[in-house]
Amino acid sequence: MAACRDSSAPKRFPEGDIIGQSASLGHILRENRNFEVPPDNWQNVKIAIIGGGVAGLSAAWKISNNNFNDYVLLELEKEIGGTSQSDSGQPVSYPWGAHYLPVPFRENTELISLLAEMNLLDGRTENGDVVVKEQYLCRDPEERVFYKGRWYDGLYLHAGESDEDKRQYAEFQKQIDYWVNWKDAKGQRAFVVPSAFCSNDAEVTSLDKITFGEWLRQKGFNSERLIWYCDYACRDDYGLKLEQTSAWAGLFYFCSRVSKSGDESQPFITFPEGNGRFVNHLFEKNKDRVRKDHAVISIIPSGKGVDVISLNGNELLGFHCEKVIFASPVFSAPYVIRGFAENAPFAASEFQHNAWFVANLFLKDRPKPRFAKDFPLAWDNVLYESPSLGYVNSTHQKGIDYGPTIWTYYYPMCHEENSRTKLFNYEWRDLADVCLTDMARAHPDIYELTERIDIMRWGHAMISPRPNFIWSGVREKAMQPFRNIHFAHTDLSGIALLEEAFYHGLRAAGEILGQKHDR
Repeated sequence: MAACRDSSAPKRFPEGDIIGQSASLGHILRENRNFEVPPDNWQNVKIAIIGGGVAGLSAAWKISNNNFNDYVLLELEKEIGGTSQSDSGQPVSYPWGAHYLPVPFRENTELISLLAEMNLLDGRTENGDVVVKEQYLCRDPEERVFYKGRWYDGLYLHAGESDEDKRQYAEFQKQIDYWVNWKDAKGQRAFVVPSAFCSNDAEVTSLDKITFGEWLRQKGFNSERLIWYCDYACRDDYGLKLEQTSAWAGLFYFCSRVSKSGDESQPFITFPEGNGRFVNHLFEKNKDRVRKDHAVISIIPSGKGVDVISLNGNELLGFHCEKVIFASPVFSAPYVIRGFAENAPFAASEFQHNAWFVANLFLKDRPKPRFAKDFPLAWDNVLYESPSLGYVNSTHQKGIDYGPTIWTYYYPMCHEENSRTKLFNYEWRDLADVCLTDMARAHPDIYELTERIDIMRWGHAMISPRPNFIWSGVREKAMQPFRNIHFAHTDLSGIALLEEAFYHGLRAAGEILGQKHDR
């Protein structure tokens, strides 16, 4: 991160602030205090959902769709959505995290039903694949990469590649095709979304025992461009470097959204506010039962039910429940659930997360192209020689190609030791300086054009699919109910994707409703 900083930055500096996550409130959980709820502050409710990210909201959606309304959803933050939340602004809304959803395969029927409910679909093809309305598919140009002073089309850098680079890239595609086509004796694919339907055959699961970097070396890949491309993929979806990521997860990135070899990955559904569009829809469906700014500080299993204690401002509230859906990050379970640490049903500490910061830059105009032949501003704009992921242009999908815009800049801190501690020790100015200095590589006029930078620090942004985690068995144990508490979070897939969170929210809700849910 220090490499991005510039001690000789221009005098003019935009305004801004650190917003969002309530880290200090969340850390109350680590203090293991006892809380006494006033007798008049208790209420009875059949189901309490803990956490208002996509998993919790999806559980509420399924429960409501089954005409069951005796539940409450409790969310720690003032805003709903977790890492899929968004904000409104001018000229468009903008994301604070996840910003796209690949078009689901036809087998993902419940997710497709959500898209239909949101009026995003335009029928089906002859073979049954869903067709998403064109205005919701990412418009061209979709991606570009900045390298040595120029912008180029796409994410893989073809400009200046050698014959050996070309050979290795083609061989890498053959390896991807092999795994896209691979099926086990039961007909299950090696990699598919949601990951619950991936094969557990030993040939596939053995990939989890090594890093993606090691797998590439075993296959003889050493092209700098290919290595960068794969490292970017790991940082983009997992917040990890190549050498920190399970080879299973690395291949999942490239294979899981391709229907058959030779096809491109599924197109992206995206909005200016990113996946905040899905969050807002799910929230509106159930907002009367959602309680924001309610920090759940204790979950106490009893003989026939569960008591839940939350803190709203300075007021303690209690809920006598029959069932609980725990849709918060799994690592927090021992701090919240009474008796969990003393008789742990699974190793919650195995669920490890990484730290990010996300910055939204409010620009009064677009930077001027440095060269007449530069590839134009795209939806996703990546800086090749940067530890960041670059930025997403929030006005792109609306076709607003001139004038003010909002750029969302993503920085995973996988290059930092003690990244979470460092992140929360940085002040707004430090992080804004990193962002602007990095962006100035490609846009020297970024300081003059940026009027404001707001920053959100994600201390526990995404689950880390490191080696020996995905197929260690700990996820399967964590999916089992613990004393009327059902776990539902994208952590349980080991991969932080909307589809995975949606699946686990529906799975946990189905368990409580007595419905069978496949794997």
